[in-house]
Order: sequence, then structure tokens, then C-alpha cells
Amino acid sequence: MAVAIGILSSVVLSYVAYRLQLPVYPDAVGTIGMSVIGGLFPGIMTAVLTDTACVVFNENALYFGIVNALTAIFTAWFVREKGFHQKKNITIFILGAGVIGGGLSGIIQWTLFREPQSAAIVEILDKTNLQSSVVRFLLFLFINISIHIIEKGISTGIVLLVVYFVPKDILTRIRNSGWRQRPLSPDEVKEMDADDTGVGLSIRRRMTIMLVVVVLAIVVLMSYIGLGLYYRNAKEDAKNNAYDAARAAAMAVDGDKIADFLKEGRDADGYEETADMLYYIWKGSTDVEYLYVVTIDEEYVTFVFDVDDKETESDGEPYAPGDKVEIEEEFKPYMPGLLAGEEIEPVVSDNTWSYLLTVYYPVYDSDGQTVCYTGADTSMNYLADYMKDFIFRVLLILSAFFVLVIAYGLWTTGLYIVYPVESMVHKISKFTNGGSDQKQLDADVRSLRSLDISTGDEIEKLYRSVCKMAASQTEQIRSVRRLSENTAKMQDGLIITMADLVENRDSDTGAHIQKTAAYVKIIVEGLKKKGYYAEKITDKFMSDVVRSAPLHDVGKISIPDNVLNKPGKLTDEEYEIMKTHTTEGRKIMEKAIDTVEGENYLKEARNMAAYHHERWDGKGYPEGLHGEVIPLSARIMAVADVFDALASPRVYKPPFPLEKALSIIQEGAGTQFDAKCVEVFLDALPEVKVILRKYNENVL
Repeated sequence: MAVAIGILSSVVLSYVAYRLQLPVYPDAVGTIGMSVIGGLFPGIMTAVLTDTACVVFNENALYFGIVNALTAIFTAWFVREKGFHQKKNITIFILGAGVIGGGLSGIIQWTLFREPQSAAIVEILDKTNLQSSVVRFLLFLFINISIHIIEKGISTGIVLLVVYFVPKDILTRIRNSGWRQRPLSPDEVKEMDADDTGVGLSIRRRMTIMLVVVVLAIVVLMSYIGLGLYYRNAKEDAKNNAYDAARAAAMAVDGDKIADFLKEGRDADGYEETADMLYYIWKGSTDVEYLYVVTIDEEYVTFVFDVDDKETESDGEPYAPGDKVEIEEEFKPYMPGLLAGEEIEPVVSDNTWSYLLTVYYPVYDSDGQTVCYTGADTSMNYLADYMKDFIFRVLLILSAFFVLVIAYGLWTTGLYIVYPVESMVHKISKFTNGGSDQKQLDADVRSLRSLDISTGDEIEKLYRSVCKMAASQTEQIRSVRRLSENTAKMQDGLIITMADLVENRDSDTGAHIQKTAAYVKIIVEGLKKKGYYAEKITDKFMSDVVRSAPLHDVGKISIPDNVLNKPGKLTDEEYEIMKTHTTEGRKIMEKAIDTVEGENYLKEARNMAAYHHERWDGKGYPEGLHGEVIPLSARIMAVADVFDALASPRVYKPPFPLEKALSIIQEGAGTQFDAKCVEVFLDALPEVKVILRKYNENVL
């Protein structure tokens, strides 16, 4: 409906201007309006159909359809890239549209009609008395562009008023009426276009190339067939006209007098009477440019008669009886037949005179012998000129419909194929790259469903299947996550149970595994926050370390009770036995790893169980590792384990005051402990105090 209103408004205004013989042709009002409101294809459709309808009162209107179509393309591009939000942009648009419309329409008028179509402009040019055709054309072009700038300014003003007063919801409905899915915003379209960078040849480009090639092929084929048919028909008509003239001339010539005509010339008896008859035959023939009578030998044609226009000044003197001319190359293949006095096929020649089609007809004497030939030449130059003009006119008309077909093809493929497919690809890419976050997966599924593709064909069927698959996969991931979480809880419960078994054998380690796990969490989060060991500390590593922390003393399960719970100081032999809890813990965890494949957190549990008594300076046990050779998880646990031992009561000692415990930890930075682990631990002192208050009520 909007396109119909646009066409009607343009046609009515153009009709009024045509009837009033105004120098302006306002066929772009609807074009600009639909390009602004509806976009590229509605604008092009309005443009081409407007000039098609204007043929009813202006037979030349269709030649300017391509100008109107280019105006639609320029308008749609300008609105998309620049917009009409600033007065400067409006001015630039009016100037640009005026130059395009005025320049192209001026060139078309001058090429087709050799003058402007407006009588007012012709009058202005005539008053200038310009002799140079180039200067006259340039002046006309300037006038035409100026008029078009004014016309485009008025048209743009009308369109802006319509856009201002028409309710926004109606404009939105018009703009979005073609979509077969949720309408995409310009930003969404640009985002999808950006995703094409990894594609060799996108659907949009492939469809564009296909449409251009197909339409061009059709245009070329139609033009070739049309021109070929016209040329053959025109050539046949020219041949028939020449044949009729040559045969009539042969009947007018007395073959028995040819020898006298050649010998005595114009003074021969009956020569002038014959010349007059030939003249009237020539004048009565259609498109015959030359009519003559000649004799032919092996080298020359000898003129007997050469009909000349008696009423107008001739371009040159006619040949006199007896004048000889060398035989042209085009006639040499026909010489045997001519010398034998036979009829020959028409000959097409392109010589110094012109592009001609020649028919020779024999003249017989009373004995039936061929004594000469009448020749009739039909000029083919007019045909070549006409064909050039015809091709130009056809191309002008077809170019507008060529643009319309291309625009329609791209519009329909865009709405039914390109945008739906690209939208699905874009949403699916987000879905597949969204990771394992359940909320994000649910949001991506909702976003995919919000496309609401309804093309009514296989694309819609594919879309429904993709939505169903994405929703099903999301639910499966949710189920797997729940199972994984339950499994993790069970594993964590087993870890705590194992750690409790060990802790319950130790008479005075009260809540040691809970506190060390909390300290480990503080340290590993502090390291990540400061960017230390960034290549190592991933989310997975942090989770593994915190979950594995309770198992760092699992090896104590192998230590005898009399050593593990001895209230006094251990002897050297007992201390050596106590030190074996690290190696025993490693063995236990390695057996667990062999049993439960792929559980990375057990590997960190092994590292902490085996090496949490190693020292930064290499003086620890069981292997005397030093520096960063010690696994990071064990270095973290070393700080947490020693601090808890200092800050907690034991059967052999009371708890150290917090300041003293922190001082000892600080002194061990760079010798006993990883200085970075100590740094982040001390920086988190408020959190450390919270843990102490929770588990050691008498400490603070």
C-alpha cells in the first residue's frame, strides 16, 4: 500500500508538471519517500513502476527509469550511512541527488533527442546564441542539475513532513512489513556482517553474483536475438526494395541499344528517354540510394546510365556513359556468374562511398543474351545508425528493470534465506561459544527462539529443528551439570570423611583441615587477584587446590598412634617416622589417581600431600625441592599448614599470639615459604581473623 501511494503521488505530480510544461519532472517524490521509509527495494520498485506508469502521458518517461532507480539506491544508502538527523546531511543529500538526477537525465536527453525535452530550457539555450555544441551541452547540464537540485529539495521536504506527521508505529510497520522473522536492527545486521570475515564466499555475495550473471545473460540474449531478428528483416526488406528497383530498371532499358548508348553516349537515340524512366523508377523506390546500368568485363564495370537527382544538388558528378571503375573486392567472388550473364545473390559492400547492399539484374537483348546489368544500391548506414540508437534505448529501458530484478532477487533472498540463515548462524555461534554457564546457555536459547523465523519453507523447518536441538542440548547440559555437582559433592564428602579419619587419630589438630582449606582458598584467590602465576592459576586449578586441601595430611593414617599423639617432643627416630606421612600420602593419592582416571584435583592432592613440608630454600623434606620446583599447590599449603600449627593449641604447646604467628610467617618468606604466597596471605589479614574467630575462640 505504501509503494502504491508513493507511485501515485509521483505520477500525479509528474502529470501536472508535464501538462503545465514545467522544466521540472517530479517523479522522485515517491521514490525518495519509499527509500527513506521502506528501504532499498521498495524505493527501487517505486522508481521503476513510477516511470513505467508515466509512459501513459509521456512516451519518453521509461528512458529515465534508471535515473530514478539510481536515486532510490543513493537515498537508501545515504539514510543507512548518514541519516537525516542533521541539516548538513540533508543539504548534502539534496545536492548529491540533484547531481545524479540532473547529470544522468541531461546526458540521456542530449544523447537520445539531441536537445532538452523542456521547451523553456531550449528557449534559454537559443537566446545564448552559443555556436559550440560542447559549450551548449555543458550549459544545459548545469541548468538541468540546478533544476533537479531544486526539485530534489522540494521532494525531500515533502518526505520529511510525511515522516514527521505519520505516526511512528505506522512507519515501523511499513519498514518491517517484509521481514519473515523478528526485524533486525542496523546494529544486529552489522554484527552479522562482521561474522562473515571467516567465510570464503557468503550466501549474500553468491546470490548477488548469481542474480547479476543471470539477469545480464538474459538481457544480452534478448538484445542479441531482437537485434538479429531486426537486422535480418531489415536486410531482407532492403534486398527486396533493391531487387524491385533493379528489375523495373531492367525492363525499362532496351538491351539492343546498349552498344549505341556506350558508343554515342547521351546523344544516342532514346538515351534521354531511358534516363528519365530510370530516374522516376529510382525516385519511386524505397530506400534505394543509387540506380545505374553497367556492363561488366574481367577488370572493370563500364557505366551506361548513372541516375542522378535532378531536383537537388548532388554530392558528386554522375558517371558518364563509358566511364570505367575497377571491380571491387566484394564482387570478385561473383565474377564468374556475372561474366556468364547470370543472376547473383545480393552483395554487401563497405567501401569509400558507404555501407551498401547491391542487387544486380541482367538486361537481355532480343536474342536473349545478357548485354548489361541494372544495379540498385540500398544504403545500410541508416540501419547501423538505427541499431545503435535502438541498442541505447533498449539498454536504458532494460537497465531500470535490470536494477529492479536484481533488487527484488536480493530482497527476497535476503528476507527468506540470507538473514534467517545468518541470524541462526550468529545465534548458534554464541550458543556454542557460550561455555558451560547454564544461565548464559538458557539466555542464548531464548535469544535463538526470539528470532521467530516464519518463512514457511525449509528454512523455517530448519530453524524449528535448531531451536529444538538447542533447547534439548541445554537441558542435557543442565542434567549433566546436576549429576556432576552431585558427584562432586559426594567426592568432597568422601574427601572430608577421609580427612576426618586421619584428624580423629590426631588428638589435638582441632578443625585443622577446615582451617587450612580456608587459608588455602584465601592464598590462591589472592595470587590470582594480583596476577601472580597467571599461567598456572586457572579456575580449574583454584577449584582443585581448595577441594584437595583437606587431604594434605592423609599420609598420617600410616603413622603409629604412639608417634602421632605423643604429648612431648619426638625423638630423632620418631621424627623420621613422622616425616614419612608425606611419602605415604603421595602413595595413597597415586593409588586413588590410578583408580579414578581423569580427576585432576587428585593430582593436586598428591602434590600437597607429598610436598607441603618442602621449603623454598631446599631444606625441607621429603625430597629437598626448592623454589618454583616445588608444586605451587604445595607452596600454598605450606603457608596455610604452618600458620595453623602456630596459631592453634597443641598438647605440647599453647597457641602463639596472632602477631607472633604472623611474624614467624613473615620471617620465613623467601626461605621457608614462597614470598608471594606470604604476601597475599598477610594482605588478607581481615579474612584470616574471621577464620580464627570461627574455629579458635580463645585466640582473639
